[in-house]
Amino acid sequence: MTSATAKTAINTAISSVLALGLVAVTSSEALAGKAGMEKCAGIAKAGLNDCGTSKHSCAGKATVSGDPEEWVFVPTGTCNKIVGGKLKMAN
Repeated sequence: MTSATAKTAINTAISSVLALGLVAVTSSEALAGKAGMEKCAGIAKAGLNDCGTSKHSCAGKATVSGDPEEWVFVPTGTCNKIVGGKLKMAN
């Protein structure tokens, strides 16, 4: 597999996992913290984070993709499988 092909495959896998996580967190119940979900930092795309950080107070305010402080909800057990993903402890 070439470097470009590997990168495309990784990007596709990450996008798929993020899409599943975003679909799963569309309800207000999920945004409040839903059983079966975990906070995964470092993988949020710009403008697609799920909650505030020390830099801002609202979801959707991430200014860059992959910021280690920004996070999204993903299904439990998924975060550690994503390159760059790091579990964020609940506040």
